[in-house]
Amino acid sequence: MAEDSAQDRDLPASLKRRQQAREKGQVARSRDLSSSLLLLTGAIAVYYGGSWWFGYGTRLLHTALVIPQAATRDPRQMLRFVGAIGGDGLLLALPLLLLTALVCIAGGVVLGGWVFSTEALAPDLTRLDPVAGLQRLFSVAGLVELLKAVFKSLVIGVLLAWLLWTQRGALMGLLGVDPLQAPMLLGSLCGRAFIWLAAATLLVAAVDVPWQIVQLNKKLKMSRQDMKDEMRESEGNPEVRRRLRELQRERARRRMMAAVPKADVVVTNPTHFAVALGYEQGRHRAPVVLAMGADQVAARIRELALEHGVAVVEAPPLARALYRYAELEQEIPVGLYNAVALLLAYVYQLRALPQQARLPEDWAIPAELDTTAETAMPVH
Repeated sequence: MAEDSAQDRDLPASLKRRQQAREKGQVARSRDLSSSLLLLTGAIAVYYGGSWWFGYGTRLLHTALVIPQAATRDPRQMLRFVGAIGGDGLLLALPLLLLTALVCIAGGVVLGGWVFSTEALAPDLTRLDPVAGLQRLFSVAGLVELLKAVFKSLVIGVLLAWLLWTQRGALMGLLGVDPLQAPMLLGSLCGRAFIWLAAATLLVAAVDVPWQIVQLNKKLKMSRQDMKDEMRESEGNPEVRRRLRELQRERARRRMMAAVPKADVVVTNPTHFAVALGYEQGRHRAPVVLAMGADQVAARIRELALEHGVAVVEAPPLARALYRYAELEQEIPVGLYNAVALLLAYVYQLRALPQQARLPEDWAIPAELDTTAETAMPVH
């Protein structure tokens, strides 16, 4: 693919380019969104489930500090005791660990969708280049990261100051509360403050998400040369396409020739054109064109028909009209119903009473389908 400057890449990325980038793990991701959702979920979980964690943790701590006398004398008893304490500790931490893991996954999937790419795990030594690192540091992206950090600090600082000011009465009231209740009230105030602070980080994420999408679209932009190269790759080599078309025509011709023995009749020009017709009552509304061709193909159709005992009828006006207006593997045109009905009646009579069969002199072809005046015929 041609190398173009960033100024030349002014076209939006194609679907193929986006798919290739996705396979490489290049999708929009926002670390601020993931961290904000993680903080907010953790704050809510701790606030509403804190009493359970506190009670369970207190009992666990009490159990861990009171070591049974038998465990101090028997190592196996001590191992079982330590294992039980470890299992209870894991049970204490497991809900929060599972919740934070699910939120981390959801934070990444919600923006760019689920992507698993081994290419993203491959080491990239270019990231160790100090010059490139300095360029990233003093680039527009680096400036945006700095502004986001400043904005995040301002939002959290202003909100924290507002919370302290609005809760100053409750904080001062802790001085006159029973010492046993003061920690619980303080914990409740800190929990609510934590939720507010975590929610405030969503403002930063609301700025970062559009920025990440814009940056990805800018990175994937294409130049006109990129578009041409992609179209060339998609279409393939002209010689390969020509060969594929030849193979497709040859396959269609073989399929068409294989259908000739199933025909009821082959109508000819007599030498230039040949059209094989078949009709199954109850399956077809009208006779169907099973095969058609001109010159050498027509001669081969006639040979196959004679080899398999299919009736070959010379009817130049009807053969020309069928070749001109009928489509392969399709029903004949409505205007030729009468003419083909006369042909099939002649064929059926030829099979039953060959001595009495008479070929129609007038095929009753409508004027708009009559090709007698035409000097050239199309090639199917």
